[in-house]
Amino acid sequence: MDEPKPDMPRLVASGDFLPKAHVVEGKAILIENGGERTLRFEDFETVNGPDLFIYLATDETGSDFVDLGRIKATKGNINYDVPLGTDTDKYNKVLVWCRAFRVLFSLAELE
Repeated sequence: MDEPKPDMPRLVASGDFLPKAHVVEGKAILIENGGERTLRFEDFETVNGPDLFIYLATDETGSDFVDLGRIKATKGNINYDVPLGTDTDKYNKVLVWCRAFRVLFSLAELE
């Protein structure tokens, strides 16, 4: 198999979204390109809610996480920049988290 060129995007990990408090569809994909990582939601759809954020976390509780910011959209293909130096082996769970009510909307485990 040919190795990807250094300047070509490379799939690092992916996982399907699973419903927790709310119905969700889609896939989370972690891509690396030129040393930078992007978390991409593909065919994503969930219900809207107050104060929704996207976290990379170590578990479902959201006690140890990297904040990727407010949810950009509740439907479609969406990209989130992953901060440089983030250990995505450790922070391998993608949470759609409601800060206001401390509720996990949905989860994808990156493998």
